Amino acid sequence: MSTKMTRYTGKAWDTRFLPRLSRLEVPKLPKEGALVVLPVGATEQHGPHLPSFTDTLIGEALLTEAFERLPEDARIWLLPPIPFGKSNEHANHPGTITLSAETLMRVLLDVARSVSRAGFAKLLLFNTHGGNADLLNMMAREIRVDCGLTVFRMDAGGLKMGEGVIDEEERRIGLHGGDLETSLVLGIKSAWVNMELAPREVPNFPTGYLDLKNKAYSWVMDDLSASGITGDATIATEEKGDRLLTQGGRMIAEALLEMAAFDMKSIRSGD
Repeated sequence: MSTKMTRYTGKAWDTRFLPRLSRLEVPKLPKEGALVVLPVGATEQHGPHLPSFTDTLIGEALLTEAFERLPEDARIWLLPPIPFGKSNEHANHPGTITLSAETLMRVLLDVARSVSRAGFAKLLLFNTHGGNADLLNMMAREIRVDCGLTVFRMDAGGLKMGEGVIDEEERRIGLHGGDLETSLVLGIKSAWVNMELAPREVPNFPTGYLDLKNKAYSWVMDDLSASGITGDATIATEEKGDRLLTQGGRMIAEALLEMAAFDMKSIRSGD
């Protein structure tokens, strides 16, 4: 059973939250193998039943869960989440606060430069909003070139989270505000969910669309949905959310340890 997240409590915030340290403490941290995690979320509509803070909230909770599973000597540090993302596909819906691509790119680069100046060499861009993914992939390399940091990327949506918890078909079509996200928010902050308004809406995706992303088309939410979601939120439960948090936290913790141990210099051949 997952532990309920209370903001700013737990290992992630009590012992591994980098900004809680002073200007005297940060320089003393061992930098060898140290990894800094930058969560990037969004504030955007998630239908009539979920808070606009859903993506950022889920990111905070998953990382809170993951950090509980890290060994005491792990050199892994957490930055405050960026709560706004590139959400212009939801811009017509109340509750959405979006950055332009240009603004988000500059914010990410400025944060990365600051991390580098502090003496760290590894940065993870941890993303919980699908609309950020392409931009973050591009910026990971830009940061590598500009700052020399080893930059990792992780999308919560790219984890195989939900196996054994969420129906396989719902995992394919529940792209936004469906069973998975609704269950997660129920498991994190149930009072923020209005299940009486939870919708079920499945777009008429073309045959093969969900399996052939290289042939996909660009869309905004109004192209897909009247309710602002895709999937079935009516079947979400808090129990599923607890299981998803435990599952996701375990996966993320394992990945964080792999990233902290990774040595970019070990890859190059011919030297």
